[in-house]
Amino acid sequence: MTTASGPNRPATPDNPLIPGFHPDPSICRVGDDYYIAVSSFEYLPGIPLFHSRDLSDWTLIGHVAERPGQLDVGQVPTMGGAWAPTLRHHDGRFWCVVTDAMGRGSLIFTAERPEGPWSDGTVMRGVDGIDPDIAWDEDGTCYVTYSGLLLSGGVPTHLGIQQVRMDPETGQALQEPRSLWSGTGLMFPEAPHLYSIDGTWYLMIAEGGTERGHSVSIARSDRPDGPFEGCPANPVLSARSTDRPVQNTGHGDLVRTADGCWLMVMLGMRPRGMARAFSPMGRETFVTPVRWADGWPVVEPVRLAEPGPAVSRHEDFAAGVPGPEWVAVRRSPSEVVSSYGRPGALRLRADGSDMDSLRPVFLGVRQEHEEASFTAELDVSSGTGGLSLRMDELHHYDIEAGPGTVRARARVGPLSQSWELPRPGDASAVLLRISTGPVTFPSDGRGSLEHGGPDTVRLSVGTGDGWQELAALDGRYVSAEIAASFTGRVAGLYAADGTVNVRWFHYEGHDTKR
Repeated sequence: MTTASGPNRPATPDNPLIPGFHPDPSICRVGDDYYIAVSSFEYLPGIPLFHSRDLSDWTLIGHVAERPGQLDVGQVPTMGGAWAPTLRHHDGRFWCVVTDAMGRGSLIFTAERPEGPWSDGTVMRGVDGIDPDIAWDEDGTCYVTYSGLLLSGGVPTHLGIQQVRMDPETGQALQEPRSLWSGTGLMFPEAPHLYSIDGTWYLMIAEGGTERGHSVSIARSDRPDGPFEGCPANPVLSARSTDRPVQNTGHGDLVRTADGCWLMVMLGMRPRGMARAFSPMGRETFVTPVRWADGWPVVEPVRLAEPGPAVSRHEDFAAGVPGPEWVAVRRSPSEVVSSYGRPGALRLRADGSDMDSLRPVFLGVRQEHEEASFTAELDVSSGTGGLSLRMDELHHYDIEAGPGTVRARARVGPLSQSWELPRPGDASAVLLRISTGPVTFPSDGRGSLEHGGPDTVRLSVGTGDGWQELAALDGRYVSAEIAASFTGRVAGLYAADGTVNVRWFHYEGHDTKR
C-alpha cells in the first residue's frame, strides 16, 4: 500500500522527461530506483525501458521485447504493435502488461531484473481490449483492468473500462469482465491504472482521445472492483483549449518519490507551426507535480523547461552492433544488419524493399529535438542507399546515393516527388544529411499557408567544400497529425539496392526558445 502523505509540492524534473517518440509512459519505483516503460508500436526491439535514480537523467537500459516471438509485429498494420505498457514490481518480480495490437493480443511479461531477460510473454485469456493494468490487493488477488476497445470485427466497438480477476501465472481470467467507472463521458476511456493509497482504491484513466482533447480523470472506492465515485474536479489534467506549449497531455501514471512527494508521468506533444497544428516528434514523455487535497490528487499543468545545451552523438560502428537506441521496422535490427564488411563499417544488404515497404532495410533513431541534423558517410560502390526521415511507409523524406546519382524523395500519402543531380566527386564514399530547422518566412513579414508548417526539412549531399541542397520540404507532412500516427519521427539508414556500407552516423539536436 502507498500513502498520499508527504511534502505538498515536489520539485519537478525538466520537461520533456524523455524526449522524442516515447508515448504512454508507465512508471515504477523500487527503493531509490525509478523505471519507465513506453510504447513502441511497429518498431523493434519493443517496449523501451528507462532507468533513473534522480528522476531527471534517464538511461535506456534495454527493452522488454528483444527476442523473436515476444511480439508478433512482423505484419501488423501501421499503428499496430506494442501499445501502452503498465510496469509494476510485485513479490520480488517486475511485471509488464501490454497489448500487442493486431498481433498476439494482451500479454504478461515478467523478469527478475528490469534489464532482463524478460519472459516470452503469456497471452491473457478472457481480456478483450487494450491498455491493460495489473494490481494486487492485500490478500494477493490480482486484478487486470483495461480499456474495452474491441479491435476485431471491422469497426471498433468500445465497452468502456473493464476488469477481471486474473491468474497472472497462466494468463487466465478468473471471471467474466465487469464494467467499471469509465470517466466523465468523453470519448475513448482508456489507459486505466489502479492504485491502493491510504486504504482507498483509486482508478485513474485517460479520456477525450489522444489528440488535443486528451485528459486524465480519476475516481475512488473502498474496493478494487468498485463501485467508484468520480472526482468533482475531473478532468484533473488537460491542456485542451489552452495556450500551453505542451498539448495532448494524458495517459498518466502516478508515482510516490523516495522523499514522499508525488509525481505524474504522462504523454504530451510539442505542436509547432503558425497554428500550432503539427508535432514532428509525436507523443513524448512528460512529468508534473501532484499534491493531495481532501483525498483527491491536484495535478499541476505540464510545464516545458527552457532549452538545454545542444546534444551531439557520433556512432562510428567500430564496436559492432549499434546500441539499444537503434530500431528497425517490423523486424529486429539484427535482421537488418546482414553482416560486417570492412572493420568499422555497418553493412546493409537490400532485399527488394524500399522505404515505401512495410519492412524496409532500415535502421534508425528517434528525433529528440526540435532542430536536428542526421549525417552519415556511406560507401555506395556496390549499391544504393541513404538516409530517411520516417513517420511511416506513406510519410517519409529520403536522400539516397547510388552509382553516379544522388536523389532526394518525398513520399506523402499516395504522392511521390523526387529531385536528382549527378553525384559530386568520383569516390565511393558519399556524405548525406537530413536537417530540420526553422521555417523561412517571406521578406515582407507576412505568413501564408505554405509557411505554416512546424519546420523545414532539408536534404543535402556533401560536395567536398560544403553542402549542396537538393530539396527543402515542409515538415508538416512528416508530423504526427498529418500521418495520423501514434509514433514520431525516426531517422536513419537504409539500403534500396545491392549492398551499402555505412562508415559513421552523427546526430546533433537542440530545442528552441518559446
